[in-house]
Amino acid sequence: MKPIAIAQHHYEDGPSHFATFLARAGLPYRIFLLDRGDAPPVNIHDFAGFCLLGGPMSANDDLPYLGPVMRLVLDAMAADVPVIGHCLGGQLMAKALGANVRKAENAEIGWSNLEINDLGTKWFGGRKQARLFQWHSESFAIPPDAQWIASSPYCANQAFQIGKHLAMQFHCEVSVEKVKAWLANDHQDLLSHAHSPAVQDPQILLATLEEAVSGSQSVADDIYGEWIKGLKL
Repeated sequence: MKPIAIAQHHYEDGPSHFATFLARAGLPYRIFLLDRGDAPPVNIHDFAGFCLLGGPMSANDDLPYLGPVMRLVLDAMAADVPVIGHCLGGQLMAKALGANVRKAENAEIGWSNLEINDLGTKWFGGRKQARLFQWHSESFAIPPDAQWIASSPYCANQAFQIGKHLAMQFHCEVSVEKVKAWLANDHQDLLSHAHSPAVQDPQILLATLEEAVSGSQSVADDIYGEWIKGLKL
């Protein structure tokens, strides 16, 4: 069975619940620690799927591995290997497909209520609404030939699909531990975007974190369950 390739762009932004889901499903995976010097995969045909995680950098930054990662997105799509992108990962998918990534209408940090259109409900277990975690100040445009499927009150483009491929602006992979680490270590980012109406108070986030993450992971299980149907095992 081929593993799933996971591109990790930052040491604080690991696969978390995505890895938990894959382990539970008995699906092997390999993590590429790009900010720690790992080279991206050479041949996407060696993998059953391709997952891109988030990170504090911009999809527009001149980092040596971002170009190869975006080329791999196109290689995977051409080979019918499913791609899924979380936050920065979704932005890299959009940019690889010719869409712009720019400053978001509003920075989002915290929980966001998403509206899902009819095209997108298959990814969300039939849901028309979902509450998912955000941490971003940039967002993607919808690429040509992609289908826009989800929005939030403060950021219109929350997800798009192209066949079996899914790009997300949000972080459905979060765990309690991951959110706590971000809140503890990225306080300056919170302060710099405190003017945004979509940035929530960290103490309020912590007070309801376990319940909110539990609901988020239920949605994530449906998203990932739909995505793995397309794996090229």
